[in-house]
Amino acid sequence: MAVLYLGSCDAGKTPSSRKDFLKPYHIDGLLINKVSFRDDDRTKWRSFREGTGDDVLKLQRFLFNAGFMPRSAFDGVFGYVTQAAVRLFQEYVRSMEGVTNMVPDGMVGSGTMDHITRWERENKVSDWGKMSSQNPSKSYSDWMQLLQQAKQHYTNNPGPILQHLNKLTNTYSTKKPADWTFNTSDIHLIGIRRKQTESAVRRENDDLFVLLINGMAFTFWGSTDASVNMAKRKDEAFLIEGQHLYRFGWHKISVESKIYRALKPKNPKGVMIIRDWDNDNAYTDKDIQVKDNQGNVKGLRVNPSINIHWTGIGRSNFSAGCQVIAGKSYLNHKNELQDCSKFASSSYSGLTTSNKKTKGAYNVFTDLILCYAPKQVTHLYYTLGREASLDLSNNFGSQYAKEVLNRLKSV
Repeated sequence: MAVLYLGSCDAGKTPSSRKDFLKPYHIDGLLINKVSFRDDDRTKWRSFREGTGDDVLKLQRFLFNAGFMPRSAFDGVFGYVTQAAVRLFQEYVRSMEGVTNMVPDGMVGSGTMDHITRWERENKVSDWGKMSSQNPSKSYSDWMQLLQQAKQHYTNNPGPILQHLNKLTNTYSTKKPADWTFNTSDIHLIGIRRKQTESAVRRENDDLFVLLINGMAFTFWGSTDASVNMAKRKDEAFLIEGQHLYRFGWHKISVESKIYRALKPKNPKGVMIIRDWDNDNAYTDKDIQVKDNQGNVKGLRVNPSINIHWTGIGRSNFSAGCQVIAGKSYLNHKNELQDCSKFASSSYSGLTTSNKKTKGAYNVFTDLILCYAPKQVTHLYYTLGREASLDLSNNFGSQYAKEVLNRLKSV
């Protein structure tokens, strides 16, 4: 069998219109109207390549049966969802089965095929495929309970910034506390913000992100706050705390050598931010009180470019205001620490065919979302709060964030 990877097609399965096939995915910047796949870990474009058999269809059926590709189209085209499912299978074999030489790169060669054959022979199904929002883990249920508690608390006690938000007519992709929704049929991402009130020009990646999907909870780390040196302006942007709608999309969409999968505000106008109006390099309630030369409160702004994207291995903060996730490590659905440092690239320069580096844990994050999103769901709910909010639940407490972050950084 030839190596299968992004763009591989079975005999007779190349789409009659490549543009139409890719249109649901190529909705941002330079991707619009492209007729090749974007292989973002290799920073290159992959054309449709037709083979002679039905190897891709067999692969898709395996990924479906093994629980990595629940919404497979069985179309014989190795597209973005198939690539994501392959990487999740490879990551599962690596992290859950201890096959340490496995690199989750989305390429199906002889090594990956040997494991596929073994799984088929043993009729194996992954834990990830067995979970659901109707059969959730305790961790998933605990986080969903905390979100409900947070809604009740901040609806009744909004604070200065949320009070200002409540007065606005249009909040775009940002929702007012009374409108926060936490349905288990949706995908939820929780951001846990730390040290935002401390003055810092170069911020560390010292915040947490918890992905709630398919009845499971996965924990990642990075930063919810901008570094002034990355923002290249004194009044750096801070995404306000609360709930925001984000859609599947791409980052660096105007730079062809850097385009990769990310999350973007669902409303093209963006999400609500507050700038560091008082120039103390921190996010505090004072920022909502600063007035312009006419005596008007500067207040909140809408910003279209606050994405959720990659920040290398977490060594430095790539954020100019975006929410950024490190590729070095993560906690899986069993709260087990997973080390991705051997194959996770620290920057774009490591993402080449010869280096065989990937975006590590960040790929796990985006692949889980792409593979386990319910049918027709192309967005998630991102709820950002402070670590102090963890005190709302007996299951967590404000020290939880620091302890988990220390675990994640220990690899």
